[in-house]
Amino acid sequence: MIGNMISCRAPLLSMVSFSSFRRSYSRSPLPHQPVPDLSQTLFRYLRSLLPLVSKEELESTQELVEEFLRPRGQGEDLGRQLQKRAERTDNWLTDWRHQSVYLENHLPLPVHSSPAILLPQREFKDWKGQLRFAAKLISGVLDFKEKIESPDGITEIWRGRPLCPAQYHNFFGSCREPGYKRDRVLLQPKHKTLPPHVTVCRNYQFFQMEVYNSDGSPLTEDQIHQQMLFLRAHSYKTDKEPVGVLTTDHRNSWGRAYTTLIRDRLNRESVRSIQGSLFTVCLDATALKYSEDLYSSRTAAQMLHGGGTHANSGNRWFDKTLQFVVGDDGTCGLIYDQATADASAVLTMLGHVLEYCSRGPSLLPPRTPLLRLPPPKKLYFNFPPETKQHIENAKQNLDILVNDLDICCFTFADFGKRFPKRHNMRPGAFLQMALQLAYYRTHGSLCATCEVVSLRAFHQGRSDVVRCSSPEALEFVMAADDPNILAGEKLSLLQKAVESHQYSTEQVLQGQSVDGALLALKMLCISSGFALPALLMDTSYAVSSHWKLFTGQVSSPVDCVMCYGPLVPDGYSVCFAPSLDSITVCVSAFDCCQETDAQKLSDSLQGALRDMQSLISECQPVEA
Repeated sequence: MIGNMISCRAPLLSMVSFSSFRRSYSRSPLPHQPVPDLSQTLFRYLRSLLPLVSKEELESTQELVEEFLRPRGQGEDLGRQLQKRAERTDNWLTDWRHQSVYLENHLPLPVHSSPAILLPQREFKDWKGQLRFAAKLISGVLDFKEKIESPDGITEIWRGRPLCPAQYHNFFGSCREPGYKRDRVLLQPKHKTLPPHVTVCRNYQFFQMEVYNSDGSPLTEDQIHQQMLFLRAHSYKTDKEPVGVLTTDHRNSWGRAYTTLIRDRLNRESVRSIQGSLFTVCLDATALKYSEDLYSSRTAAQMLHGGGTHANSGNRWFDKTLQFVVGDDGTCGLIYDQATADASAVLTMLGHVLEYCSRGPSLLPPRTPLLRLPPPKKLYFNFPPETKQHIENAKQNLDILVNDLDICCFTFADFGKRFPKRHNMRPGAFLQMALQLAYYRTHGSLCATCEVVSLRAFHQGRSDVVRCSSPEALEFVMAADDPNILAGEKLSLLQKAVESHQYSTEQVLQGQSVDGALLALKMLCISSGFALPALLMDTSYAVSSHWKLFTGQVSSPVDCVMCYGPLVPDGYSVCFAPSLDSITVCVSAFDCCQETDAQKLSDSLQGALRDMQSLISECQPVEA
């Protein structure tokens, strides 16, 4: 039993970066991620440039690729180095990708990095239901934790293959720590037991709440509920200094504020308690009331960044890996840090937790603890003038960010993934082509588009991206509205575009990623002190990796909406959550960019989906 292994005192956290995760090559029942063939990878790279750059730029890039691949050239040398790295590490890509994409990214975590998952609204409408559900949710998360720590662990099968469970063990007791050059991930030492408490936030106040008895057994739902009642009774007043807002700031700014904050012993102890807690639960106050048609969009935004300094943003500690949010109006969801957790694993956990929450009240009697359970402990902070100024600056920056982000969520009810499947098209690829058409109609061209996919089928695999803008996609979108092209030819072009995207996706899922390989070349040069290859300094590379469309798809039985901000100031993020007969979509863009408009792209996307349905139904009426 894991409960008997848990001590009453939380151990100190180990301070490591993802580069420290690298171990010697280990045996695993899962296959190790293969090293892509550089010549084939760069051929696919050149092909991905066709819809994005001019003929002259493409020819120039092709010359750079040929020079890079010449016999006994730089490409051959880097290829050997990458092969050696793959032979001595568990995964040649994971550490590098998460160091460069997350830990060295200095933008704020909310909107720019940490996704939010909005779950269906619960039935309760007051604080009593809020606390009851929060207690149930905490019990469900502890139940999942016990499952992954059991001898059998957790087994996930995808396409007949098991998925790597390694990241689940870093979900709990972990936290990001800001740094000047790069962030670090704080993990509990493997030889020590996890702490017995969670962090609960209410009214900008933070509490350390024990969730295990002195004998290591988890608290029952009723015991947790009693703890929550005590906590609520001692958090009526809103703290004047919302210290949690500091975690929303630019990482360099937060790093400077963090150094100042933890100089004080009281502050340092409070911060360490939050960092070392299993996870965080945010008890939010009711946000502004919205009309029914705006509810999902506004609530998704509220989940993503807290709504600003006058709402619930101070009720967060964005550095924590897992933050569960429960509002007193029935809203609930989760914010997670991608440096430690991926969407596929988080959704698996949520599926377990929601199934637990759907059960009736536990009939097991509470166990009598050996020692009296301590009440939740409020975490106090001292605020010298310098820290107060840091908080004011963070508040101003956050409100600018919140007001700049435009989110549009909608449910497309005409059809779901059943329709493209019936016509032998993969739903994910079909949706990507609809998005390409919508963007083309809105902006008159295609743009660099990436779709995040999971590589957990490999040992220590995390995620990578698929390049979505292909020559076939360009041919289809250019023909879609041309009255001189017959419907049958348009359908043929759509089918070719869907097949091309599916092929590109399969290549990445098999470990043959264009962007993963290009990142590896860059990191090999940096680590060796060599000059970057000319093809990575090329205009074409800059254009093709400036992801104006950052996309993803939620493939999960969990009914939810996932949202995140654009990767670039002049871009969009688009997340699809298709069910059999409908598609939930979340689109975001920044208002500061006059070129982008989340509502306009959303409307164009719905039109593209309907037009593609009509095209297929016209050409294949019997199957429709």
